[in-house]
Amino acid sequence: MTVTKKVHFDIRRKIVANMTTESWHDIPHVSYIYEPDVTEFLSRLKELNEGGRLHNKITVNTVMLKVIAEGLRAAPACNAHIEYNAKYVKGTIKHLKEIDISVPWIMPNGEMMTINLRNIGGRTLDEIADLMTETARKIENTNMTEAMYSVSYDNTMKALRKGQVLKVIRRLIGAKIGNSKVILLKGKEKRDYYAISENDRITLKDLEQGSVTVSNIGSIYRDQKGFTALLEIIPPQVFAVSVGAAQKKPLVVTDENGNDTVEIRQVLPFCVAFDHRALDFGDVVPFIKRIDEIFENPEQIVNW
Repeated sequence: MTVTKKVHFDIRRKIVANMTTESWHDIPHVSYIYEPDVTEFLSRLKELNEGGRLHNKITVNTVMLKVIAEGLRAAPACNAHIEYNAKYVKGTIKHLKEIDISVPWIMPNGEMMTINLRNIGGRTLDEIADLMTETARKIENTNMTEAMYSVSYDNTMKALRKGQVLKVIRRLIGAKIGNSKVILLKGKEKRDYYAISENDRITLKDLEQGSVTVSNIGSIYRDQKGFTALLEIIPPQVFAVSVGAAQKKPLVVTDENGNDTVEIRQVLPFCVAFDHRALDFGDVVPFIKRIDEIFENPEQIVNW
């Protein structure tokens, strides 16, 4: 076969490859497809935006972060990190107070990187929208190679502290030698970049793992007709969510008299994945029930 293009891993691709490989190698995944009726919910969101009560226009992406945070409040076992030693079959699950959601974000150059949006559970819809705007502003000022190198360096130091010397040596070779070596800023360019306040650019804190990862593939391509069937859980997280695009589908609707009719409704496909070492399906049910409750009674979003 004829090779038309050869692309060597940059530091971002290296980190993504390493994390996802570790995910599939170490984690026993269970996935569940969930397709709630969001017809009234989306209608209520439109009314909320048109009402002028909020400072920002609330996108589906923004409100879904809040919906998922509400689901995690009802299912705290899903908002957790795990430590597991396969050799001795010993593990610890750490339930987390804050709901920090890691979100894959499309960079200005078209590449994607996961950003930690902190304390989504404690923010209003307006505050989440402001956070999204602020994050986009910081990304514009960020050299992602430098930012991702800070992640790689932090991971390397953690491996060194665990005594994983051979792993560290291999990482250093991969970063410094060959076609995939990492090229960092130097001289004046480096000084000018690090003169930018950490409040105005993406730093290691913004790239640390949140309590869960939420991928909104519906925001990338709104006309898609499919859904995610399986997604990786990024360690040490134990739970991940993918949200698709709203789609028109025929559903059976029961009226107040118990009569069934078929109607064209808006359905929003979800995929939830959980780490079976830490969770059973019963731990996930409260998450799904809470989201069902929100979609069936969308008036509550007015108070968000």
